Amino acid sequence: MEISLVIRRRLKEMGLEQRDLARAAQVTESYISQLLTRKKAPPAPDRTELYDKMEKVLKFPHGELARLAGLQRREALKNALGDASTPLFKEVRELILRKCHPARRKHVRPIFEKQPFGELERLVTQKLLDVVKRLAKEELQNERWVRLVARLSRRRYEQMRVLVLEFLDTDIFNLSAEQCVTFLDPLIESWDIDLATFGVEIILSRRAAREPLKKFEFIERESEPSEAEKSGLRDFLKDPSLGGDATGEEIEFLGRLRFKGKQPTPLYYYRELQNLRDPLHFSPPVPKRTAASRS
Repeated sequence: MEISLVIRRRLKEMGLEQRDLARAAQVTESYISQLLTRKKAPPAPDRTELYDKMEKVLKFPHGELARLAGLQRREALKNALGDASTPLFKEVRELILRKCHPARRKHVRPIFEKQPFGELERLVTQKLLDVVKRLAKEELQNERWVRLVARLSRRRYEQMRVLVLEFLDTDIFNLSAEQCVTFLDPLIESWDIDLATFGVEIILSRRAAREPLKKFEFIERESEPSEAEKSGLRDFLKDPSLGGDATGEEIEFLGRLRFKGKQPTPLYYYRELQNLRDPLHFSPPVPKRTAASRS
């Protein structure tokens, strides 16, 4: 059953108006109206406390509206698969380029223009969007923060709460110029990227973020152990006579070992542990030279 129908029915049963629900949820009456007339999709349950507030005033069991919203969103996504949206990125691109570090902008702009919505533009846009959405989600319950952002974009508090909810539901394919002006423009001071490593550095507004500097780097990770490797280590740890006294640090070391197709037995891990513990297998630590010894 659609969440809008469930809410409308409960409002009627309790003799409440849409304005009562809007007041309790701290959003505009217009937003509630569009939600109940299906002009707006229900927001994602994990990105907002809206459902908790509505459940309290409508006396629904905790999590019921969020569950219905999740089901409805999954069904809508299923119907929309294969119908990819065309990104409208001209205005968005200009704003993102304007925020780029001046020294890097002259190198980034030609790439953006040569490959519209290519890999680099998607990478940068996604990182900027992720950072600002995370900030907005963390601060949604902070009235002072919401009022600050509302003041920066010349909107009322209730309007800004609605805009934050909608912003948390967007993605890089549907990011609008208005959302960029409302959120990315005032909340992002600048960004930079290392074109050799694709490491991204983002500086948020110090007025709006407690931790303004965000860094993202791409690092090489070791492959995950195969199921055969995991099986040998698990059996080793289960046997008290083999791995019963292994410390957390030793287990971590054994778990990092890789075998390229071979299947280690519990006995292998036992012998590896003894080798690790045998002081004869390691040189004594070199003492640090003090200032006195160097003189």
